[in-house]
Amino acid sequence: MCGRVRLADEWSQIKIKLAFDAAAPAPNLKPSWNIPPTGELLVAIGGENGARLPQKMRFGLIPRWAKDAKIAYSTFNARADSVATKPAFSGAWKSGRRCLVVTDGYYEWRKVDRQAFAIGRADGDPMVMAGVWDEWRAPNAERIRSCAIITTEPNAAIATIHDRMPVILDQADWPKWLGEAEAAESELMGLLRPCPAERIKFWPVSAKVGNVKNDSPELAEPVAAAPVGDLFAGLGADTA
Repeated sequence: MCGRVRLADEWSQIKIKLAFDAAAPAPNLKPSWNIPPTGELLVAIGGENGARLPQKMRFGLIPRWAKDAKIAYSTFNARADSVATKPAFSGAWKSGRRCLVVTDGYYEWRKVDRQAFAIGRADGDPMVMAGVWDEWRAPNAERIRSCAIITTEPNAAIATIHDRMPVILDQADWPKWLGEAEAAESELMGLLRPCPAERIKFWPVSAKVGNVKNDSPELAEPVAAAPVGDLFAGLGADTA
């Protein structure tokens, strides 16, 4: 599962890293250390003539056939093994509405004791996740773009905390995922796998992250936490 993410990086750095089209306007998105479902995410989509465009989207996909937006509370994640077939996501998948969800990382709760962990890339780069998106027309005619993060089985590091993790895409695979480079459906499905454990780091954080009203840099700062059994022996664990 991936239900809380963070993004506090400067837009100027993100724009370069994601190679957004120079003419694309910057989305009006403020830094956040605690983005929950129905919050706003920064995503990249493919535009005309190979342009890569930044978009601000609602976290929790609202399929275009939905009667109201409440469905988004249960559609913020799409399982890799059913994203192409589950009704909430299949329309987006079949229409090629794939996106990159740009984050600094996410939070997860260890099941045995509900200890919260912040998870990020070991190299400190943005954590770019595979997503699907759709556009829904509200009863008042407002058009809302929303997305879901695709999850897969955990790697050896994340398995010490949870039984699911987001699909974290390598930069070399971004063009295929966005449709900028040709890729068969089997190739796209092949990208929906856990990233290598050594590319991930995680550390315990305050329980304050569980409250969506809390949103400050301290949420991602490490705290002391007693290990349970030998869980911290997992690859990529960082408890400093």
